Amino acid sequence: MFKKILIANRGEIALRIIKTCRNMGIQTVAIYSDADRQSIHVKEADEAVAIGGFTPRESYLVMDKVLDAAKKTGAEAIHPGYGFLSENHDFAQRVAEAGIVFIGPSPEAIDRLGDKTAARALAEASNVPFAAGSTHAVASFEEVREFAEKIGFPVILKAAAGGGGKGMRVVEQMEDLEGALASAQGEALTAFGDNRVFIEKYIVRPRHIEIQILADHHGNVLYFPERECSIQRRHQKVVEESPSTAITPELRKAMGEAASRLVQAAKYTNAGTLEFLLDASGQFYFMEVNTRLQVEHPVTEMVTGVDLVEQQLRIASGEVLTLQQEDITPKGHAIECRICVEDVYNDFFPDAGVITYLALPKGEYIRNDSALYVGYESGIHYDSMAAKLIVWGHDRNEAIERTLWALDNYHLSGFNTTIPFCKFALDSEPFRTGKYSTFFVQENWRKQVPTEMQYLIAAAATFTRGAIGHRRKPHFSTNSIWAQQHK
Repeated sequence: MFKKILIANRGEIALRIIKTCRNMGIQTVAIYSDADRQSIHVKEADEAVAIGGFTPRESYLVMDKVLDAAKKTGAEAIHPGYGFLSENHDFAQRVAEAGIVFIGPSPEAIDRLGDKTAARALAEASNVPFAAGSTHAVASFEEVREFAEKIGFPVILKAAAGGGGKGMRVVEQMEDLEGALASAQGEALTAFGDNRVFIEKYIVRPRHIEIQILADHHGNVLYFPERECSIQRRHQKVVEESPSTAITPELRKAMGEAASRLVQAAKYTNAGTLEFLLDASGQFYFMEVNTRLQVEHPVTEMVTGVDLVEQQLRIASGEVLTLQQEDITPKGHAIECRICVEDVYNDFFPDAGVITYLALPKGEYIRNDSALYVGYESGIHYDSMAAKLIVWGHDRNEAIERTLWALDNYHLSGFNTTIPFCKFALDSEPFRTGKYSTFFVQENWRKQVPTEMQYLIAAAATFTRGAIGHRRKPHFSTNSIWAQQHK
């Protein structure tokens, strides 16, 4: 096992990795930009190295700076977290060439699966179903038009590289296709330095389901209970849960086995996630592979009891997976809410500010993955997600009520967050009944009240649930240990 690793990331994911390393007796090295000098991950790591700059392109995306920090501190391995360089095969290659272990898949596997067009071609060869469309990047508008005519509208254009919903455009008619292509290419180039896009048939009102896998260097592959990630805005997730109400044990097995076939064909190792769309008939379609740890990985940890970061470290050090597939079954239900610095009443527009008051909900089965503190400044340099709230229940209803209680008791002043939207989503009929899709925001949130009224409602909600200390009455069993502790 490693004695010292460098964490090539920041914020809550850096703290998450530090926690597991501390439990395993592994020393950690943090890196930080000028904007992150006061961040908690800098203080919690055993060592910290300044890499300068304010923007990602001046700091966390500069390979030379990250590698120099690892060499300077004697780190044996680098954990990339998610985002930044986590899915960059050139970085993984340079780490290996430096004699340092990259805690993730090989550069070759990242290349095979991180590129969505290559992944679709491999899915086809592995008998994994995917939506009709191209298995290569489209070279021109003429080619895009030919595919659109062949598969029919609506279609979706997707960036071949990267993730996070960037470089995606839904097109419903031919006259919008050329403009959407230019827009998708431009956003992809800005976000990933790669303007390649591909086209596929757009699945209307699907469920977004993903399968977590672990694969070691000895040919063993495990898949985990699915995560439902259908509550999204701008193709980016806000609320996740596991297990999904749309998945039967038979479908879970079919999706898990499909995921296993694909990663085995790619000679993939370490942690990864395969994302699928599920249509109304129960047919699933492969979308992409995230060749890294997911933001929502705590949901899986909560329902299985498996520390995925620990497993990443053990796999990277060459150990054999000791878990068996039959050992991995969902126990209870977990929900994650992303606490993003956004104005949900202004179309989720990014906000900014400094935290002046902070009180996080606490209790059994409540997990806060957070780098927030009084004085924390949210600006324009990094992603809007600042923290995650993850809650477990013995069943789905208990998990919902417990999460609503936690959200009611999540007190933060200084900027707007997605908390009001998360409350709305979890308390809505579509979510409570488990009958929702990726169109939840369009069909429910945006139609709830006129835009001009939303600020008034937000203010009223803040007063009644914050200023006067309102507490939600729990709907789950009051005989549970958790409920007794939180009367």
